[in-house]
Amino acid sequence: MNDTYEQRGSGAASVWAIPGAILIGFGLIALSIYLGGDKEIAKKSDQAPANSPSLENIKPVTAEDHIRGNPNAPVMIVEYSDFDCPYCKTFHLTMQKLIEEYGPSGKVAWTYRHLPLPSLHPSAPYIAGASECVAELGGNEAFWKFADMVFGERGPNELTNVSQLPDYAEDAGVERAAYEECVKENRHMDKVDADASDAVAIGARGTPYSVILMGDQKMVINGAENYDRMKILIDGLVK
Repeated sequence: MNDTYEQRGSGAASVWAIPGAILIGFGLIALSIYLGGDKEIAKKSDQAPANSPSLENIKPVTAEDHIRGNPNAPVMIVEYSDFDCPYCKTFHLTMQKLIEEYGPSGKVAWTYRHLPLPSLHPSAPYIAGASECVAELGGNEAFWKFADMVFGERGPNELTNVSQLPDYAEDAGVERAAYEECVKENRHMDKVDADASDAVAIGARGTPYSVILMGDQKMVINGAENYDRMKILIDGLVK
């Protein structure tokens, strides 16, 4: 399941876009999964690149990204997410479990990027900007602690209580006054907007939207795929 911002009639279909080399090399099976969820016209759609959306447009993962695990892992999962999306909460828990299992080997890592959907979740851009303030002040580890709390401290169908964000920032190791000044200045909204534009450029139409990078191969996972299917997929890639 996912939250989408492109009208698709009565339902939304998601297809794993799997390059032939991966299919042949690892014997993976492409599955189509049908997704529901709310629908929204993309805030960024009128700013989309002139070229057709393509995975070739994805920004390379760099030290500026939020990476959990080995930055040089041969399998990198890049997720575009909305902190208030219920399906993103589900997928966040799945990814936590996968990184706990596969991260220590250094073979699989997780990159988090922003795709807030404000007409569905009005506070999502604000939370994304707040998370970037935590990253600025506390580094990568603080960002992930903050993200885990945002997703973990609310119910599946609840929105984030933004009044608790300063507490999360403190718990993540960030000085409260510095955090509040950063948020007040909207210091990192350009980065949030850049992530969202990147998502549109590669064809994302909802959250969560993930791309598996393995060498020059790219694979889309559109929606909150469950742990069992993700494990089968990752096992096919790393073994």
